[in-house]
Amino acid sequence: MANKRTLKHAINGICEELFAECVAASLYGAEDHKGNADALLFTILKIQSNYITRVSHPEPGMSAKAYYKDLREKFSAQISEVVDQINNL
Repeated sequence: MANKRTLKHAINGICEELFAECVAASLYGAEDHKGNADALLFTILKIQSNYITRVSHPEPGMSAKAYYKDLREKFSAQISEVVDQINNL
């Protein structure tokens, strides 16, 4: 497992890139998808905040290796969903 700082940096980087892609898609996309883009931007910010917080406070009673593996898998799944939604804008 990488250290917490590296993991937080990776999460921030991924979320920043998704945010930029979503803004670009909303600016160059159709006008009727503006509300969907705003909701998607809010979702990206919530995901970032949630996972940054979870990195610093692991669940008690769970081994660190299992906890961070689960965290990465869940983060990847949510990011995949967001990417699919951006593609549909």
